[in-house]
Amino acid sequence: MGISVALLAYKEEENLKVLLPQIIEQVEKCGEEYEILVVDTEKPLDHTADVCAQFGARYVNQELPGFGGAFRTAIKYARKDKFLILDSDGSHPPKNIPDLYRMFVSGRYDVVIGSRYVKGGRTDDAKSSIIMSHMLNFAFRVCLGISAKDISTDYRMYYTKQLKQVELTCVNYDVLQEVLLRLKLNKQDRRLRIGEVPIYFQKRLYGESKRQLVKFIISYLKTITRLTWMRIAHARRAGC
Repeated sequence: MGISVALLAYKEEENLKVLLPQIIEQVEKCGEEYEILVVDTEKPLDHTADVCAQFGARYVNQELPGFGGAFRTAIKYARKDKFLILDSDGSHPPKNIPDLYRMFVSGRYDVVIGSRYVKGGRTDDAKSSIIMSHMLNFAFRVCLGISAKDISTDYRMYYTKQLKQVELTCVNYDVLQEVLLRLKLNKQDRRLRIGEVPIYFQKRLYGESKRQLVKFIISYLKTITRLTWMRIAHARRAGC
């Protein structure tokens, strides 16, 4: 029992100094044992390991490339039965952790998302990014049959056991949609119950964004096609 809190870090030393004490304060409100797992780059690029040691976080280096590889590394090393992940740049407010936890342990959901797009949620993203995000979310909802407003954010709580049972292949941020589809296909009734908690998505505290817009868009277009065919193929096999 307990919560594995995962943070995927790419030169986030300064942000982690601010975030880790806030995360500790909020996770302790949940009343369960917990661990904080920081997945750094394959080869260290700053002093993230020292910051982890200062705050008692477990430090591991990612074993596969890209955001998807860091995500899979976190899943591999998670020890608790609940898996909470949030951005390590300060854009996801730790104060919402107890809200996600309470909704998750209600037993009504397989995944709970910290959402920008449900009532009460908001974002500091640029208007162009918000428009693109809404378009991508709509496309994924329709093509994958995922019922949630915000499926392009990684502020989420899962069951660790369910995550360890899926095989993820996406390298980039599109792993966030892939994991939802694979979790859905793994369920006997093919229904993934998703809850959403409103959050205020803020600009990163320090450093520059690692996302490259053109690569980001191309990757998502490819992923929508591939995952849609995966869903269709799975439905055909189930119907045989």
